[in-house]
Amino acid sequence: MTVLSVNVNKIAVLRNSRGEREPDVVRAAQACLDAGAHGITVHPRPDARHIRADDVHALAALTRARGVEFNLEGNPFAPPRPGYPGFLALCELARPAQATLVPDGDGQLTSDHGFDFARDGAALRPLVARLKELGCRVSLFADAHGDPTLDHERSIERAAATGADRLELYTGPYAEAFAAGNAEPMLARFAAIARRAQAAGLGINAGHDLSQHNLGAFLAAVPAVLEVSIGHALISEALYAGLDQTVRRYLAILGGATG
Repeated sequence: MTVLSVNVNKIAVLRNSRGEREPDVVRAAQACLDAGAHGITVHPRPDARHIRADDVHALAALTRARGVEFNLEGNPFAPPRPGYPGFLALCELARPAQATLVPDGDGQLTSDHGFDFARDGAALRPLVARLKELGCRVSLFADAHGDPTLDHERSIERAAATGADRLELYTGPYAEAFAAGNAEPMLARFAAIARRAQAAGLGINAGHDLSQHNLGAFLAAVPAVLEVSIGHALISEALYAGLDQTVRRYLAILGGATG
């Protein structure tokens, strides 16, 4: 069954808007785990707009104590600065079960594209090796949309050559197509690239704009998705239904998926 990692970035956004301690990120993560979530994801950014370095340490301790996965996302090429020691430094301290590398710039509102493996593959290789030395499973954020005539197979070969364990497919374009009522062509592209990646020895994760509305169709079409990381939609839905019930609804979707 596909596992659910809940991204709690949005809890930190709300907390930081007042500059105080509430809502508590760790307490929110505990509530998600109590409801059955399989892990917790955070994406600390250099500007500390939501998750901070101290949150990373606290959530690492929580997930370690609970025996669940901690997935730390970030751009490994972003330089350190005051309050942000750098992604690799955070991984060295937190030792997450999974490190997900994402090529986002400082000014991006949210992650919106995967790596260009032709350009970045050589630079990623030593970083992947270092993270694996730390005991992290390594996942790389990757595109699966665009022109179907592009050489995705070559891109997958380059991704596999970095030594990474998984690709996280950026599902924003799928969510847009689903909302527009035209999901089938996009699902076919995602399914094809998932199969190619799996044939190359890469596991498949997925994330971005997945929700209760579009998750089931995605999992039914895309084979053997190992993990979904869901934050914005889940936290938004939880404003109405509560964290416990919302997490349980996602787990029911995952339990019913046959893809």
